[in-house]
Amino acid sequence: MPDMTASASLAMTHLATLAKEVDEDKVTPGVLGFIVFAVMALAVWALMKSMNRHMSRVEFTEDPDPKAEAPADATGMTTGADGRKQG
Repeated sequence: MPDMTASASLAMTHLATLAKEVDEDKVTPGVLGFIVFAVMALAVWALMKSMNRHMSRVEFTEDPDPKAEAPADATGMTTGADGRKQG
């Protein structure tokens, strides 16, 4: 078991040195990046809310067209709305 703690200690030592090697001159997103991201997130949330409201107003059932004629069958007779043949 002492070998396990030694390797864990060695790994932590390497991770600690990697954390210290962060260059202070590198560009980071900072506060401006957070503000831009937050504004974009709010815009997406508002668009999704608006889309949900508009989609709930859509009626998906299709009403039959009263002007459309019933198709004629092979005998030349048409069927009415009640399903009976008319001549």
